[in-house]
Amino acid sequence: MAWSSSAAGSPPPDRDAAALLVATGLIVGLAFASITDRIVTRWVDRDVELLHAVRDVAVDEFVGRVESRELVDDALRGMLEGLDRYSRFYARTELAQLDRDTSGEFRGIGVVFRQPTERGQVLFAFPGSPAERSGIRVGDRLLEVGGRLVAAMEPGELQQTIREARGGVLVVGVESLDGELREASIPLEKLLDPTVRHERMIDPVRGIGYLAIVSFSHRTPEEFDRAMDEMKARGLRRLVVDLRANPGGILDSAVSVANRFLSNGTIVQTRTRSEMEVREAISTEARHVGMPLVLLVDGGSASASEVLAGALQDHCAAVLVGQPTYGKGTVQTLRRLLDDRGVVKITTAVYHTPSDRSIERWEEKTTGSGITPDLWVEVGSQEGSSIHAFLNSYSPPEGAAETIRAWEEKEGVKLIEPPPEDAQLEAALGLFADAEGTH
Repeated sequence: MAWSSSAAGSPPPDRDAAALLVATGLIVGLAFASITDRIVTRWVDRDVELLHAVRDVAVDEFVGRVESRELVDDALRGMLEGLDRYSRFYARTELAQLDRDTSGEFRGIGVVFRQPTERGQVLFAFPGSPAERSGIRVGDRLLEVGGRLVAAMEPGELQQTIREARGGVLVVGVESLDGELREASIPLEKLLDPTVRHERMIDPVRGIGYLAIVSFSHRTPEEFDRAMDEMKARGLRRLVVDLRANPGGILDSAVSVANRFLSNGTIVQTRTRSEMEVREAISTEARHVGMPLVLLVDGGSASASEVLAGALQDHCAAVLVGQPTYGKGTVQTLRRLLDDRGVVKITTAVYHTPSDRSIERWEEKTTGSGITPDLWVEVGSQEGSSIHAFLNSYSPPEGAAETIRAWEEKEGVKLIEPPPEDAQLEAALGLFADAEGTH
């Protein structure tokens, strides 16, 4: 009975030894791991300790008062900006502007105001915007916004009042061009700053259309398709796409626009430290293959716009006119840090055109210098500045344009600046004339 009790309540001697051995090994292992961790941490964290030490000296001894968080943010900026000209750190206070720059979205009602003399007077509302749906029309003057008189606001205060309106609805007092007074309730929404602008039939007789892509957002392909459908309904047969002053944006969007003119083949090669991705054209997305196409480029055309230009040039799907592009052949990735402390933007890849051209202007290398146009047309600095200013402005939709022209004639004022003189655009149109003469 004693043995039975012993057998049931405690392990036999050999099992005792095994258990002791396991326990001893576990203790030794934990001790070794702890020592190793301390050694590794000591060596790995020396840089961090140095950062802490310098920060503490600055906080304790600098003649002026400084915040520890600001010093760390500055250190992170220096760390990333030392890598290349594109990598950087964005502090928490910069995240709202970063989100707008990368998404193209902003909170508003969707109007363009007359500038600069007539405060609160609407030049036009964007098609489909909350303002248009709420009955805001060309020439309407906002007299009161959110219970405040617009005439008493400081410059820029009206736009701020609109963005910060509470409850998601803006109540405005409105006076129309004919003097009618009314009230309107306009919902505030997240809107997309249009990236496809100034679309028009520049020569209806020859079926030549024009549009500018000022950057690439997630919705650029959708905007591009809508503009093309509208111009095709008006007889579009040839096209000029203006990429001047386009700094880039979402790479996928540039690839999608390129795909509209390519039914097969490589659009871009993207290379990280360890792998290469080849983006190929998808035949079902190729809606405008064979359409005579000219791209306008200059030194302000960079990154994603160079992807589009390089792909179409390599495939002989477009003629490039203007001046050499900027030469930004790298891809940046955004990494949001814990607790929304900030965002790291870091260069993670380079891209090459379908013919394996590298266009990046590496500071320490001479290879890669942007994309050279097929037809090099110089413009002076003043003409170039006027062109860029026009490209970054907004043209009214066709229906609003007619009303604005009537308004201009009635009051003898100039409300919409016409496109500036443009030798590069004229050269592009001349190429279509030359092509017609060869048939």
